[in-house]
Amino acid sequence: QVVCYGSVDVYGGQGRYQLYCTDITLQGAGTQAAELEALRRRLEQEGLFDPAKKREIPKLPSCVGVVTSASGAVIRDIQNVIARRCPMVKLLLIPALVQGAEAPESVAAGIRRAQDTDADVIIFGRGGGSVEDLSCFNSEVIARAVYASRIPTISAVGHERDYSSCDYAADLR
Repeated sequence: QVVCYGSVDVYGGQGRYQLYCTDITLQGAGTQAAELEALRRRLEQEGLFDPAKKREIPKLPSCVGVVTSASGAVIRDIQNVIARRCPMVKLLLIPALVQGAEAPESVAAGIRRAQDTDADVIIFGRGGGSVEDLSCFNSEVIARAVYASRIPTISAVGHERDYSSCDYAADLR
C-alpha cells in the first residue's frame, strides 16, 4: 500500500481524472509482510518455535559446523572469536548461498549436510544487510531444516535488531 502526494486534474477531452504524483511513500504492512506473518503463525502452530523443544547448546563443543558464505564476514568473525576464546575447537565450514533466490535451499541443504559431520553444534547465518538481503532466512525450507536438525542450532542472522523465522526455529539466537 502507498500514499501518493501530488495533484489531481481533469483531462478535459474525456472527463477523466489524472493523478500527478510528486511523492510516494509506503504505508502499511504490505503483502510481503502479511505473508511472512501468516507463515510465522503457521510454523508456530505446528510447534517449530516451541521453547520446550529447544535443545541445550554444548558448553564446550569440540566441533562447530558453520553454514554460511565461504567469502562473507561471518565466517571470518567466527574464526576470530574461536581462535581467541577456544582455539582447540574445530570449525567446519559448510558453504552456502546466503542471499538471493537460491539461498533458502542452499542454507537448508547445508544444515542437512551438517547432520553427517562430527559437529556438536551448527551455526548458520550471515552478516547484516537490508530486509531484502536477509529475507531468505524467513523461508519455510530453512525453518524446517533447523527444526529437523538432530544437532543443536544457533542462528546468527543480521544484527541484534534483525529477526527472522529461523531465529525462532533455532535453539539459540
